[in-house]
Amino acid sequence: MNTSPDQRKFAPATQRNREPILEMLLEVLPQHGTILEIASGTGEHATFFAYHLAPRQWLPSDPNPELRASISAWAEFFPCDAIQPPLDLDASSPIWPVETKIIPQPSISAIVNINMIHISPWSACLGLMAGAGRILPAGGILYLYGPYKQNGKHTAPSNADFDESLQAQNPNWGVRNLEDVVSVAKEQNLTLYQTHPMPANNFSLVFKHN
Repeated sequence: MNTSPDQRKFAPATQRNREPILEMLLEVLPQHGTILEIASGTGEHATFFAYHLAPRQWLPSDPNPELRASISAWAEFFPCDAIQPPLDLDASSPIWPVETKIIPQPSISAIVNINMIHISPWSACLGLMAGAGRILPAGGILYLYGPYKQNGKHTAPSNADFDESLQAQNPNWGVRNLEDVVSVAKEQNLTLYQTHPMPANNFSLVFKHN
């Protein structure tokens, strides 16, 4: 990850995946409301998607203060009325600030989470699903993007290598089993209704709140 003099950080994968992800979001997101992004990272996705998905409001978040500064710097670099200030939000927390401190207007109609579940402890996935179950309205969308194993097996050799490198950095990280993620979602009344193969051996998962 690189940093510019004005606090903007750069994630190389963003330039490669933002167009395919945008295509999916245009297809599956509700036409109105606030889209809450969990683990926004550098903020590159947030500014890009906010511009292209307006008039929906885009609400980025991240628990890392340096990344929240990067999100704000990107929002200043590419001004857009549809992007809101980033929230300090940890997906694994039992209560999110959008439930108590900051009530988004318009109300949250979807949650987007890109490349988090494999670069975080399993508790982050559990917290994400629990939060989505609490916050999303009936019919609300949870969109996930990233690599997944299927039936306990990697879908490509490169993903197996990636998984090994992640666990070498932190044994609590790693490419997750798709079936495990779907099972946890189901416990929170979230049903998987679309799975789309994406570039670089990733997947888009689209859940709907029952």
